[in-house]
Amino acid sequence: MSHNDHISAIGADRESETMSDQGHQLELKEEGGVTTLKMVPNPDNPRGGMVVLDEWLIEQLHAALDEIESRPPTVGLILGSASDRAFVAGADLAEIEAKDDPLLFGYLERAAAAYLRITNLDCPSVAIINGSALGGGLEIAMHCDGMIAVETPADGRPYLVGLPEAGLGLCPGWGGTQMLSARMSPVDAIRATATGRPWKSDALPTGLFDGHVTDSGLLEEAGRSWLAQHPRHRRWETPRCLDDMSRDVLIVALDELESELSDEESAKAVIECVRSGMDHGFMTGLETERRLLVSLRHTPVARERLEAFLSRQR
Repeated sequence: MSHNDHISAIGADRESETMSDQGHQLELKEEGGVTTLKMVPNPDNPRGGMVVLDEWLIEQLHAALDEIESRPPTVGLILGSASDRAFVAGADLAEIEAKDDPLLFGYLERAAAAYLRITNLDCPSVAIINGSALGGGLEIAMHCDGMIAVETPADGRPYLVGLPEAGLGLCPGWGGTQMLSARMSPVDAIRATATGRPWKSDALPTGLFDGHVTDSGLLEEAGRSWLAQHPRHRRWETPRCLDDMSRDVLIVALDELESELSDEESAKAVIECVRSGMDHGFMTGLETERRLLVSLRHTPVARERLEAFLSRQR
């Protein structure tokens, strides 16, 4: 289904079953062969009702996925958010800043492992986006086979979607440099990633999402509809969006952007990550992202921007 399609809700009633808590606090239920996993805010995070990526959430995801893998859904997985303001508002930068380099590497690897467990499920998966999806939040969604977003009404306030890391002098760390290019125009994707400019939800790029609904209340049924229409016929080792990615198209995109992008280290890092994944595969691209993200945060540009950002959060 194209990103322009409006997916209608299914009105059929179903019996639902809340899956037992086995060491996680995320919302997890099974209904009609579909497992719905909703991320929830960290109760100890000072940002209140926002879902942010931190160590707490990563461990919650691993524990929830243990349960899902023990009782695999027959139809598919819906990944959503219990926050009414955002899908995931990005990573907890204060937590990241508190880590030394080896700890940060470990954190990035641990989160990547959780994301890939979604990709590697023996069933299709779809992310339902009810608000801002930034940085690692968009990256976890792109590990799903499909993504559906809620539209912004004409009189509504747009939310943000994108990979803003370069705006802080950094680069994505969980596959975003590769997956975004596979979901939309590679030129536009690489340009946005290298500049760190997210999109507003009332001006989203063609192809990024696989469907839209007019109200967030319709998202879960739209996810069910998408799963029913997109059964999985084989197991995916890397995000499904990469399956049809053309190396030739990426080469053309990189050539077009070579003289346009700035000489900032973060922009050059994004290009290096794209080339790494293109030449050596997704897992090597992930390793390149981790290496460059950890090194970039020590640059003068990143130090200045991160400190300014964190001072506004205090």
